[in-house]
Amino acid sequence: MSLPRRHLLGVALAALFLAGCSSNTVAEQANQGSQKGYIAGDGTSEIIPAARRGEPVVLSGTTLDGGAWDSTEHRDTLLVVNVWASWCGPCAKEAPDLVAVASDPKITKLATFIGIDFREEAATGRAQAERWGLPYPSLSDPGGRAVLALQGKAAALPATLILDREGRIAARTLGPVTASTLTGMITDVAAGGGTS
Repeated sequence: MSLPRRHLLGVALAALFLAGCSSNTVAEQANQGSQKGYIAGDGTSEIIPAARRGEPVVLSGTTLDGGAWDSTEHRDTLLVVNVWASWCGPCAKEAPDLVAVASDPKITKLATFIGIDFREEAATGRAQAERWGLPYPSLSDPGGRAVLALQGKAAALPATLILDREGRIAARTLGPVTASTLTGMITDVAAGGGTS
């Protein structure tokens, strides 16, 4: 005898809830340095209406080259934040597109780029960023703490977020981003897209 669909849905939701209760929180995982809690994104993109944007994001830390970096010093332009790691295959796939967009003079008038090298040592990330030819700095984030500042909007790897001039998350792609999608999102947010 088969169970009704409603019952099966309830059982599935209960199982997910119990699994979530028995696992560590994302913050605990960041402190432990484990790679749990992150999944590969499917390339889903969204522009977030201004009325639904959260509080401004404040990112700060040390870059892979050892310099200090703070997002509040970049509020005169949009900020494109890309979360990546050398061990992430989809991150390698999107790297050429990120390089192309971040090297486009029309885009660099509108946006500043910063990467977050997620859960690996700076030397490893620095070597990978050089191999990929990333033309912008990346924060070293071996413990995963910088990602926590992104308000749960970067729960997949890679993730690319666009912060508006107030520092609020205005757009995001979870999974590899293409040059055309990223360019479109930047120009839409710069033109006031998502204002309603």
